[in-house]
Amino acid sequence: MTHRVLILCTGNCVRSQMAEGLLRHLGGAAYEVHSAGTRPNGYVSALAIEAMRELGLDISAHRSKSVSEFEGQHFDTVITVCDSAADDCPVFTGAPQLIHWSIWDPGAATGSHEEKLAAFRRVRDDLASRIRSFLAPR
Repeated sequence: MTHRVLILCTGNCVRSQMAEGLLRHLGGAAYEVHSAGTRPNGYVSALAIEAMRELGLDISAHRSKSVSEFEGQHFDTVITVCDSAADDCPVFTGAPQLIHWSIWDPGAATGSHEEKLAAFRRVRDDLASRIRSFLAPR
């Protein structure tokens, strides 16, 4: 049986998109993974796409989605990756497992392209570590 996971953030353009790509890759066929935003930005960040490509993962075909697209659906696990999504998401409180990860938004990074990309890499690697822990046998 497939474990259904919904990853939520506010804009669904960086953290939740990277987490979706990572969990799909690391979890394989045992996981059906979706991501959404409470206030979707309507795009996936180019820097998120670039950071994920470095791992050989292509999220360029992902799209920014609203959490409303998933209302009424059952998920085994709902993971929020930003504080505002955790606060704004009462819809999925019936999921058997609710997880909150307070992840800094690398979209707030300043500086050169390389400095911004380094921030995206740090968040990507943090998400990968958390996802590996989530997938580890209990």
